[in-house]
Amino acid sequence: MDKEENQNNTYTDLNQEETNETPRSNENLDAKIKPETDHETKDEVKEPSLEEKISELEDKVVRTFAEMENQRRRFEKEKEDAFEYGGYIFAKEALNLIDNLERSKQVLESDEKLKDTEALTKTLEHLDIIKKDLISIFEKNNIKPIESINKKLDPNLHQAMMEIEDDTKEPGTIIQEIQRGFTIKDRLLRPSLVGVSKKVAKKEEKTKENQENLKNK
Repeated sequence: MDKEENQNNTYTDLNQEETNETPRSNENLDAKIKPETDHETKDEVKEPSLEEKISELEDKVVRTFAEMENQRRRFEKEKEDAFEYGGYIFAKEALNLIDNLERSKQVLESDEKLKDTEALTKTLEHLDIIKKDLISIFEKNNIKPIESINKKLDPNLHQAMMEIEDDTKEPGTIIQEIQRGFTIKDRLLRPSLVGVSKKVAKKEEKTKENQENLKNK
């Protein structure tokens, strides 16, 4: 009998321990779960309001229209340039015709056999007519010659190739045109090659320059 009582007491003690431990384990689980749920609430992304969504869409639409307008303007500019300056390279090459006519005239005029002959006079007249016709065609297409003689040197239109002593002109005045320049609308097709005036150097200055040149040699 004593053994049975002892066994029953042991079972009751074990049951009490189990009942006491169960709540503790549940408390531990709750403690583990709670921090995770708190962490999740912190990481939740705030949903944008309807007004914010509408504002964002309006901004995107405005940006898209602005980009489309910029592209349209660029296209219009490119189209305009292609129409107005599409013949730029052709026009520049065509100027060689005028240059060749001028060279032909110079060769004929310097030929002693043809000098003062009727054949030379008629030939030069025909060459002048061809040249005038070419320039007229150029001008109809907005290709115009640059006026140079007696003009002040303009680096945007002229290129000085030499200096010529001349006290009758202001220094930097164009007194010789080596090759005529042309413009196409508001652009330079090619500059005029010119000679400009400079003051006549005095004899003393020339002598000093010559002496210095001899010393340098």
